Amino acid sequence: MELDPVLLSRIQFAFVVSFHAIFPVFTIGLASYIAVLEGLAFKTNNPSWAKLSAFWTKVFAVVFGMGVVSGIVMSFQFGTNWSNFAQASANFLGPMLSYEVVTAFFLEAAFLGVLLFGRDKVPAGVHLFAAVMVATGTFISSFWILSANSWMHTPAGTEFRDGVFFVTSWSEAIFNPSFPYRFSHMVVASFLTGSFVVAGVSAWYLLRKREVEANRRALSMSLWLILVLAPTQAVIGDFHGLNTLEHQPMKVAAMEGNWETSRNVPLLLFAIPDQENQTNRYEVAIPSLASLILTHEWDGEVPGLNEVTVDEQPPVAIVFWSFRVMVGLGMLMILFGLAGLVLRAGGRYWQTPWFLQGLRFMSLTPFVAVLAGWFVTEIGRAPWLVYGLMNQSESVTPSLTGGMALFSLIGYIVVYALVFSSGVYYLMRVLYVGMEDEDAEEGHEAERPKRPFSATHVPFEIDDNDRQKPLNQGGH
Repeated sequence: MELDPVLLSRIQFAFVVSFHAIFPVFTIGLASYIAVLEGLAFKTNNPSWAKLSAFWTKVFAVVFGMGVVSGIVMSFQFGTNWSNFAQASANFLGPMLSYEVVTAFFLEAAFLGVLLFGRDKVPAGVHLFAAVMVATGTFISSFWILSANSWMHTPAGTEFRDGVFFVTSWSEAIFNPSFPYRFSHMVVASFLTGSFVVAGVSAWYLLRKREVEANRRALSMSLWLILVLAPTQAVIGDFHGLNTLEHQPMKVAAMEGNWETSRNVPLLLFAIPDQENQTNRYEVAIPSLASLILTHEWDGEVPGLNEVTVDEQPPVAIVFWSFRVMVGLGMLMILFGLAGLVLRAGGRYWQTPWFLQGLRFMSLTPFVAVLAGWFVTEIGRAPWLVYGLMNQSESVTPSLTGGMALFSLIGYIVVYALVFSSGVYYLMRVLYVGMEDEDAEEGHEAERPKRPFSATHVPFEIDDNDRQKPLNQGGH
């Protein structure tokens, strides 16, 4: 069997990006949550807020570390597997990735040290400032990365000459047509992910009657966010869909499983796309609803996949079902937000076992929804790497063989499996211990060194010759 280097390179990059994406989408939301907790602790001096902040900072550190390790190799793949693309897009993507490192990664790394190790060693205001800077750094990082990726979907501000992209307008390239919608969609997804993880972990602790006061506060905050953000995400998704229909109509056609350009297009609740025969099997549909959602008109025209040749169509089945997974989980998130609002009467939201158990399950769903959305976005762009200008076959490294691509893919899978298992193991230990170690640390507050090298201090006394000598304590 002949190994296709293009297909294997696509699988490798999809695997690496999918593995990496689940970490920043969590840390972006969690960093802002920690900054809010630090602000509440600074303002109120309530130990519950400080305890929550200290605990979730430990979780953030573990996940942030896994994100750095899993993401640092991504840029190398541009040179090893996609050198033609790297050379063609270097004038734009090179500076963009550099801006991300200079303006965001350095900021996060510098203040993360203060956030992790500066508690009780720097003034409370400085510690709060460090938390805000870490949160700001995550937003700046996502800004540059989403801008660069959005440009690949809706290239603007550049000219493609002799196989190379030349920047003609940095503002148009950075703020390309799809970027505002994709950036907003990802930021809200990050907040939803952080909210559901905090809610799920808090629910788990409440079911076990651990740190009830602190976890009740955390659960309450998360449910308010979910109640607001889940419907907001649906609205942003609608605007994002309209933008995608304008700039990437074949992606929308694949999302809807629509083969013929027509009006009054039904919304398919279930179907099995048959790309070989350019049709669907076993359709379950709601008449005209797809036209209404996509065009805001009952008889709006929706493009069909038959407008392009088969080799220019994305893999329809993956895009079709990934989109439904994402939307279905989004609807479930809205329902849990509404359930939390109803259960607030009488404080039942933190005392109802079925609801708390459901939140435990829901803590994993944002990651699935994010990956499903990522599949829709990236696979729906196929076969283009830069939409409409440079396809995947033109972008791959000419000298790359199928065997080389397979070898590196297996290597990534093995290494990432070790990273993931080790990280999850340590993360589970942090979650199992919970905030109990914070109580232990508070009990030994007076014994904790406050200054560098203060732990090396040895008490002394003055002898008869006015010289210092160690103080004899307990025979030592």
